[in-house]
Amino acid sequence: MDGSLEEKPDIVIEADHLSMMFNMSREKVDSLKEYVIRLVKRQLLFKEFWAVKDLSFTIRRGERVGLIGHNGSGKSTTLKMVCGVLKPTKGRVSVRGKVAPLLELGAGFDYNLTARENVFLNGAILGFSRSKMRDRYENIMEFAELKEFEDVALKNFSTGMVARLGFAIATCYDPDILIIDEILSVGDRDFQAKCHERIDELIGRGTTILFVSHSDDKIINICERVIWLDHGNMVADGEARGIIERYENNG
Repeated sequence: MDGSLEEKPDIVIEADHLSMMFNMSREKVDSLKEYVIRLVKRQLLFKEFWAVKDLSFTIRRGERVGLIGHNGSGKSTTLKMVCGVLKPTKGRVSVRGKVAPLLELGAGFDYNLTARENVFLNGAILGFSRSKMRDRYENIMEFAELKEFEDVALKNFSTGMVARLGFAIATCYDPDILIIDEILSVGDRDFQAKCHERIDELIGRGTTILFVSHSDDKIINICERVIWLDHGNMVADGEARGIIERYENNG
C-alpha cells in the first residue's frame, strides 16, 4: 500500500502489513517476588506469540465491516492497533477522522469518581471539549438512563450501567469511525435495542463501523463486509453473508 490517506479521500482506515507480537512466559511463576527476582537475574524464559501476522486491509468511508474468528484469532488486538491503544510490532495503520472506540468496558473511567465526573473525564479522553460535553450531558444521561445516579461513584455501578454510560458518551457526537468490540452483548434487551437504533442512526449519517462479535446474526444485521481472521492471519475478506457461511461450514 503506497501513498498517504490524503491521496485516497474515500479511505478512512488503512492497515499495511500489521503484525503484533507478545512475549509469553515459558514457565509458571508462583509470586510477584519470584517473578521480579527471575527478571532481574535474567532467568525468565519467554516465547514469542504473534497475535496478528502481516495483516493488510483498507476500509472506505461509510463501510460497515465485521471481524470474525475464534477466540485468539487476533480480532481485539487488531481493533486496539486501529484505535492506537497498541503500537504494531511491524507494519502501520493510518486512520482519518474522529474515532469512537467501544472496546473494554470502563476503559478510561475512574471508578472512584461519579457518573457526572466520568462523563467529562471520558469525553476529554475521546477529544471532546468540556463545553461540548456540557451541551450533550443531559442527552448522555437520558440515553444511559442514569440521571438519578449521576452523583453516585462508578464503583457502585453494575457492569450494565457502566456499559450504558460508556456507549452514551462514545456516541454523543457523530464519530467518523465507530469501533465496537462485543459491547452490544452487555446490558438488557431494551438497552441493546437502543444501541442498535443509535448505530442505525450513525450509519445513516455516514459513520464507518468496525465491529467484532461472536454473534453471526449481529454481524449480518450490521455489517456489509466481513474480514475473517484465524491465528492472526487473514483467511478471507468479502461480502458478509458469504464469508460467514464459509466460516460456519469450516467449524
